[in-house]
Amino acid sequence: MLGIGMQEVVIAIIALIVIGPEKLPDLAKTLGRGFIEFRNALDGVTDEFKQTLQDEGKPKDEKPQDDGLKDSPLLKQSDAEESKRDSFNKTPDKQ
Repeated sequence: MLGIGMQEVVIAIIALIVIGPEKLPDLAKTLGRGFIEFRNALDGVTDEFKQTLQDEGKPKDEKPQDDGLKDSPLLKQSDAEESKRDSFNKTPDKQ
């Protein structure tokens, strides 16, 4: 029956009884606009998500970003320990 199932017919009859014939067209118009706005917003989010995924897959030609660990006390401590290890592991040059 034109792609309309029994469930849709029952819902339409209940809506007609509950809302009434005067307000039903306005309600249908409002619901239609709401669904269109929702679909447009969803399409925008989907496009943005796809763009982000494409951007993540591209190789970066720019210099690496500072991760904020330059001034970290732990990093300074590990640099100091590494320099101590390097000075300890150095062997004197044989002449």
